[in-house]
Amino acid sequence: MLAAARCVLSRDLLLALRRRSDVATALLFFVIVASLFPLAIGAEPNLLREIAPGVIWVAALLSSMLSLSRLFAADHADGTLEQMLLGAAPLGVVVLAKAAAHWLASGLPLVAIAPVIALQYDLPAVLYPVLALSLALGTPVLSLIGAIGAALTLGLRGGGVLLALLVLPLYVPVLILGAGAVEMSAAGSGGEAQLLLLAAALVFAAAFAPWAIAAALRISSE
Repeated sequence: MLAAARCVLSRDLLLALRRRSDVATALLFFVIVASLFPLAIGAEPNLLREIAPGVIWVAALLSSMLSLSRLFAADHADGTLEQMLLGAAPLGVVVLAKAAAHWLASGLPLVAIAPVIALQYDLPAVLYPVLALSLALGTPVLSLIGAIGAALTLGLRGGGVLLALLVLPLYVPVLILGAGAVEMSAAGSGGEAQLLLLAAALVFAAAFAPWAIAAALRISSE
């Protein structure tokens, strides 16, 4: 199982490296969306500090959705997905590796660049680790939840719109906890509770989402 997961992970990362434009598009979208708010609101430091966590998290959420529709589409088109369904390795392990590769290609860059984006909002430097940690815990949950929606809408016409309708309501708790962790830390109350809840959500999603994704793929392939 570990060998199969490692093979799928390295394969998807190699494909992501060959399609650098897709990765760059999601990252550029995140930068543009997060940068528009300071330009529209103006140089009001207090207001910018207040909205920074929510804006950055919303931009990260929308950016992570850009590549979800392509998560299984290429494998479905060339027949690789059928081989995964028929393979000896558990499908849950395979899709977990694919979700991990998706996060490494689309979520990890957002975590790395978020503190740079926070400079535009005059966010205190002591909050940068909290912001990065909240994104590091929350964006994998977004990838796992989004993978369920991508599997359910695989091969459907207009699946991108349906995918957004399916996953956006499920993203709301992660968004609230992620932005709330930074806001509570900025208020001096500490964001440990929100971070712990995000960690618990990540453990729960990592344990149960792969099997939900596998079931959705089997339904979509029939």
